Amino acid sequence: MSLIKKTTVAKPNEIPKKWFHVDASDQVLGRLASDIAVILMGKHRPTYTPHVDTGDFVVVTNAEKVVMTGSKMQHRHYAWYTGYTGQRLESYADRQERKPEDLIIHAVRRMLPKNKLATKMLAKLKVYAGEEHPHQAQQVETIQVGKKLS
Repeated sequence: MSLIKKTTVAKPNEIPKKWFHVDASDQVLGRLASDIAVILMGKHRPTYTPHVDTGDFVVVTNAEKVVMTGSKMQHRHYAWYTGYTGQRLESYADRQERKPEDLIIHAVRRMLPKNKLATKMLAKLKVYAGEEHPHQAQQVETIQVGKKLS
């Protein structure tokens, strides 16, 4: 008699979506972004399926209080091309003053898979610079992410 092990494949409408709240105050950007990406992809669930969006919604508050280790805020830069000659450069510190939400959104986006499913996953990320967010009606559950395990 042989034991047959079955692999479950999640279907898109089978998985109930949950809402999680993350406070980004004094969190390291990379650690925070990697944990948020795991939740958005659904890898925290036993029913994770790579080709199905099994992730949950994540609401991030206090985006202006996120930190980076060392002097990366001053020495690393975002670069983009506007269509004119040359590139635009902006340090992470300047970007945090101007658009604090963008730091977290761009870091998480780069940790998601590079396919069409990533757009749907990133749409479930809600980032706010301040303490307040308009998602209280979704029964948002607060979780701790981004902490270094000791």
